[in-house]
Parts: sequence; C-alpha cells; structure tokens
Amino acid sequence: MSNVASQLHGVMESKGSYNKHAIVPAGGAALGVPLLEKAVQNLELDPGEQSIVIADYGSSQGKNSMLPMQVAIQGLRRRAGANRAISVFHIDQPSNDFATLFAVLGTDPDRYVLDEPLVFPAAIGRSFYENVLPPDSVHVAWSSFAAVWLSQIPTLIPGHFVVLFSTASVRSEFERQAAKDWEAFLALRAKELRAGGRLVVVLPALADDGLSGLERLFDEANEVLGEMVAESEITAEERSRMVLGGCPRTKRGLLAPFAVSEKFQQLTVEAYEMHALPDAAWADYQLDGDKEALVSKKALFFCSVFAPSLASALDRVRSGDAEALGTFGNLLVRRLKRRLASRPTPMHSFVHVLVLAKAGQH
Repeated sequence: MSNVASQLHGVMESKGSYNKHAIVPAGGAALGVPLLEKAVQNLELDPGEQSIVIADYGSSQGKNSMLPMQVAIQGLRRRAGANRAISVFHIDQPSNDFATLFAVLGTDPDRYVLDEPLVFPAAIGRSFYENVLPPDSVHVAWSSFAAVWLSQIPTLIPGHFVVLFSTASVRSEFERQAAKDWEAFLALRAKELRAGGRLVVVLPALADDGLSGLERLFDEANEVLGEMVAESEITAEERSRMVLGGCPRTKRGLLAPFAVSEKFQQLTVEAYEMHALPDAAWADYQLDGDKEALVSKKALFFCSVFAPSLASALDRVRSGDAEALGTFGNLLVRRLKRRLASRPTPMHSFVHVLVLAKAGQH
C-alpha cells in the first residue's frame, strides 16, 4: 500500500479531547435523533427473548453516542418491555481511544446504562469497511459523522489538505473513492442488519453549490501549516504529505446507490433530511461577546477532529514519538487561534440524515 493510502485517517484526538471539543459532530448527531426515534418505532421486532442488538458504527470516544443510544433504548423498551436484554456494540478503528469510551460508559451522568441492568455495552476495534458483526444480527444501527472518512486516501492534494480545495482531477479521485466506499459501507451494513432492521446515518453534507460551510476554517488551518513550515516547526516534505481522508457528499452523491431501482443491497430509503447546522460557538459569542472563547472553541474543535490525521504525516509520529502529536497539536491550536481572532465570522455547516430500511420478512 502506498504512503498515501497507509496514512492514519479518521482517528480522533485521544484522552477525551474529541468528547470535549467536537461541537460540530455533536450538533449534527442531535439533528439525527428524531429520525432515529421514528426508525425504532418502525423496525420489525420479533416477540421472542433474544437480545436486541444496537450497533454504533464509528463511536469514537463515546460522548456523542450517549443521547442516540439512550433514545434507541427507550424506544425499544416501549416496544419490548423492561425485561428483554439489549446489547450495544460500539465500533471504531483499533487505534480509537476506547479507554475514554469505557470511562464515559462507567461515569458519565448521561450514560445510557443508568437504571438499565439488562443493557450490555461492548466495543469492537475494527474498521467498518470490514465485517464487524454476524449476518442478520443487528436490529438498529447508528452512524454519525463517521462514514465521511474514506477507507484509504486516493492521492495527495497539492497546496492544501482538504479535497474541497483540490483540482478537478484530484477531486474526481476522491469522489470515486467516496462512491466506492459508500457502496461498500452500505453493503456490509445490509448484510449485518436483520430483516426489517433500520440504519440511521448522519453525515456532514455539501450544499448544492458544493460548499460545506467550514471553508474558512480549513483555509486558515492551511495557512497555519504554511507558517509552521516557514518557522521550521514541520518540514515541507511533511506538509506535502498532509491530507484529510474525508470526502463530504452532496445529496445526489449520497443517494446515488438508490437512483436506479430505489433499492441497494436490500436497503431502501425510508427518510432523508438535510439540515443547516448553526454555529454553536458563534451563538455563544453573540450572547457573551467573548472572542477568546469563540476562537478557542473553533481551534480546539479543528484539532480534536483533524490533528491526528495531519500529524500522521510527521516523521516523529511515524517513528513512534509519543509526544509528537501533542506538540504539533499545541502549535496548531496557538497559531490557528491567532488567525481566527483577526476576523471572527460564523461558520454554519450542513448535515445529511438518512434512514435506511432492510427488506422485512412480511
């Protein structure tokens, strides 16, 4: 596998940083909860005693999964009663910070296992571009902001690290990989879902004009990386290898597998919504006028989600230097805060919410 394809991607900053600072994914997940609640109401649920299975594909460190898992469990309890076991599987890459996830499950005041002795959480360290659960075993599946990450990075992005700022040829390679990976993700989930099961997917979206709403944040971060090269904090070679393996989709791209027959791998689209996601940090700033807090929230959000992927291009990180990621992240945050403070602006983004149903037994 090439150096590009073997880079780490989609791994969030550890030690709870993602849980604290990933405000955009948290807001997006909340927009998907009402459709998750309806999906639980609509799924086919057999009357037996077999454990009900919920799968959380791309759990990260768990904080953003607490509300959707709680909503799903409450809906299932209304349908199946208090005495039926429910198993919840949190799935993410082996390098994920599972220690923080288990700490959340054990101590977070909003943990879904509170007062639920027959709910059994577990974690699986495996990419969701592989089989992760037995065929026909999952009743309810949830995936929030995870399937935007590709299984591999198809090519470098000259002059930038985000595909939104790439040339047409580079963007085409990313879009081909994104289409292939989306179909693979759906096919695997279709195999794992039970007949009549439901899959709810929340994803960062592109508007019809191709914009994500986060362009300024990405561009400022790109300028920061240039500053770090100029100050010899990273090398030009390392900078050239930095690329994010995420590829947000338009509505057309997201629904493409269903365009011909309205069905893909036994899955049909039960519901689709696209939302504008307000900038929560900007809303706080309008109330309190605290510019330092505003830029801190934005810089820490960026680093908690994207710094590990960028840092995977650093020689020190590749050689196993345990402190290199933290050093890089601190420099990135400091420089990014300074740039963002020069011109505070809102950064509203967009979110897809998709509910897929697997053909039932009736």
